Amino acid sequence: MREEFWDTAPHYGGQKEIWDALRAAAEADIGLAQAIVDSAGVIVTSEDLSTCYDERGAKYDLPKYVLSEPTNILKDN
Repeated sequence: MREEFWDTAPHYGGQKEIWDALRAAAEADIGLAQAIVDSAGVIVTSEDLSTCYDERGAKYDLPKYVLSEPTNILKDN
């Protein structure tokens, strides 16, 4: 589902460069994620990255499943 979301995210509007920065931030540790969103000019309006805006005011909604690891799936040994 994550790959499908990221592959189709630019079709929801906004700039591809911002979507790429959001993906990089979502997959990075917190310190690097902050640096990525700051350098891309992303304004985060939620506790996580679920709701963001770019400098032009375009809204970027990220589903929870791209922001955290699933907790209801068993790992293979």
